[in-house]
Amino acid sequence: MSDDAPGAGLTRDAFLGGRLQILQPRGGYRAGVDPVLLAASVPARAGQSVLDLGCGTGVAALCLGARVPGLDLSGLELQPEYAELARRNAADNGIPLQVHEGDLRAMPAALRARQFDHVIANPPYFDRSCGSPSHDTGRDTALGGSTPMADWMAAAARRTAPKGYVTMIQRAERLPELLSAAQETLGSLQALPLVPRRGRAARLVLLRGRRGGRAAFRLHDGWVLHRGAAHESDGDDYTRAAARVLRLGKALPFPV
Repeated sequence: MSDDAPGAGLTRDAFLGGRLQILQPRGGYRAGVDPVLLAASVPARAGQSVLDLGCGTGVAALCLGARVPGLDLSGLELQPEYAELARRNAADNGIPLQVHEGDLRAMPAALRARQFDHVIANPPYFDRSCGSPSHDTGRDTALGGSTPMADWMAAAARRTAPKGYVTMIQRAERLPELLSAAQETLGSLQALPLVPRRGRAARLVLLRGRRGGRAAFRLHDGWVLHRGAAHESDGDDYTRAAARVLRLGKALPFPV
């Protein structure tokens, strides 16, 4: 659901079945289900600290904060206009979120001085050396930034406390690149493919690693988002598990 009332160039969109109301640019980058799935997969507990790298308008961090009250939430965002929207969204939804502005390759001193129990990220999906840029600068940066995946992973690992976790969501075809970067800094890597429908190839993947982890890599069975072989009627056709995550704000645990 979208509400065009908040002001020129903005919409107010409902997430988690209306539990969160998020301001987003009408013509720029707009969050969908991906940051919701990312947030749902993070095994955070009340009292722990979380850093969202490239937090955008704050959707992932706020979804996580809505599911797990009592978290110490921080975000880092390169684009000032998106950082300001994240602050507004946090205030409007009553979820504390400290948003910092800056590049993950040269973080603000306040973040460099800290380590977190969890670091999460939804890095740009497309390699900017390929394809055509978007006419909207904000959308282009969010979808195809120039920062290499290795830099995202290295920055995340540096800010992760010993035994803490890094969780990222990315397009499935970039999993080899993501794994290569993660193996330099993290252990106990686990990949959970996100499958549109049973029998289809995964389009997205969740990757989790642990600072100082030593367990062998695990590739889990795919987690299916939609029922049936094809979309056959109006309205969504999410599986019961996916609907619980996207509409009710429940957890999306990695298989044990």
